[in-house]
Amino acid sequence: MQNKLQELTEKLYNEGLAKGKEEGERLLAEAQEQAQAIVSQARAEAAGLVAEAEKAAVALRAKAEADVRSASDQALQATRSDIEHLLTAGICTPGTDAALQDPAFLKEIILAVAQRFDATESADLSLILPEKLQAQLEPWVKGELSKALKHGVQASFSKKNTGGFSIGPKDGDWFVDLTDESFRNLIVSYLRPVTRKLLFGE
Repeated sequence: MQNKLQELTEKLYNEGLAKGKEEGERLLAEAQEQAQAIVSQARAEAAGLVAEAEKAAVALRAKAEADVRSASDQALQATRSDIEHLLTAGICTPGTDAALQDPAFLKEIILAVAQRFDATESADLSLILPEKLQAQLEPWVKGELSKALKHGVQASFSKKNTGGFSIGPKDGDWFVDLTDESFRNLIVSYLRPVTRKLLFGE
């Protein structure tokens, strides 16, 4: 009887042990599968992050290169513009300023422009002249210029005007600006294309 009990105990033990071992192996296999799945997913995510980082790096490099090219082009254009300005200003400013501050030269231009206005406008004229030339020009405006025109002319003198003049209808709201600055701009606009071609071959 004792033998049978021992056999039964051993059988139960062996069956339990076999079942436990089988369950352990199953759980271990499942754990290994889950671990492999986690590792695979982690690798895929890592590869995705690396790909995104590489793509972002390429885009950032392309943008940086484009920004550098743009800044370089702008700097080059600004330098060219400065050279043109210095050259054209050096050529036209001294002569223009001297001419437009010369009372005799101004009288010739004012007379020609005023007569053209007088022929086309049925109104008195208004002149704005440099204040520093008032002593030389005011008597001429009141005398010779007034006699040469069919309509009246009135001159005012401004500190803001350093050379040249502005002219327009006395009661009008517009003037033709023939000051030293406007003459310089006009001359520079003609010189600039020639200068650009000589300097840069454009």
